[in-house]
Amino acid sequence: MPNIEGQYKHTNRLINETSPYLLQHAHNPVNWYPWGEEALQKAEGEDKPILLSVGYSACHWCHVMERESFENEEIAAIMNQYFVSIKVDREERPDIDAIYMQAVQALTQQGGWPMTVFLTPDGRPFYGGTYFPPR
Repeated sequence: MPNIEGQYKHTNRLINETSPYLLQHAHNPVNWYPWGEEALQKAEGEDKPILLSVGYSACHWCHVMERESFENEEIAAIMNQYFVSIKVDREERPDIDAIYMQAVQALTQQGGWPMTVFLTPDGRPFYGGTYFPPR
């Protein structure tokens, strides 16, 4: 949320995206990256796992998870320290959504959105699920 002067405390790389869903997350304290070479190279270069979050604008639970977790300074600090966090709009990148939804369904026998997938630095899924509450 903007402060009284209309300025935001946080701005991440999603500010340069065109997707309305990604732009909704551009002022989260999470250091979000869009899907792309910059994020993937950072994960490999720093040997950090990737936290991939896939959702879409009309998804109720996507907005709940943003409010409860991605706007939370404490949770964002953990995400920023231990992961390269990537946000994907499934309506803009159905290819990425389909690949990782298959993985989540294979791992958990269920799927849905928001989809959260934990990946090795080279993009291989090792854990995933849908809505994760803050605790």
